[in-house]
Amino acid sequence: MNKILLSCASLIGIFSSIIHAEEIGCITTSWKLIGANHKVCIQAFDDPKVQGISCHISQAKKGGIKGALGLAEDPSQFSIACRQVGPIIIKDKLPKQETAFSADTSIFFKETRVTRLFDSQRNTLIYVAISRKLIDGAPANSISTVPIMPWK
Repeated sequence: MNKILLSCASLIGIFSSIIHAEEIGCITTSWKLIGANHKVCIQAFDDPKVQGISCHISQAKKGGIKGALGLAEDPSQFSIACRQVGPIIIKDKLPKQETAFSADTSIFFKETRVTRLFDSQRNTLIYVAISRKLIDGAPANSISTVPIMPWK
């Protein structure tokens, strides 16, 4: 019983550290006669453990009838850019690798995940966006780096 409670507490901790992004806007890439248009949407999120870092993700969104109903599986096409937007304050000790952001891209176990890695030798944070599925993911990825520097 204790193992089950510990596992549940761990899962709650993992999910509470994963934040949601703010929708900035979408650009139509292909007009659809019926249903939603295909588009590229831009979202922003602030790193939950590193104050002073913001990231923007652009991601392809499928339209059509399935897209309008929220049933379409979005393609694994995205880009990420992370920047220092203020003094960098690291709230806790950073692990070498950790999920900084996650968003579902399908109702069937597909997500876009941003993992933060810390390169201590170069004093740089690395953000890698990937697409994950329950069974297999896509090799598509995007990377952005932010050197930890004083803010002036």
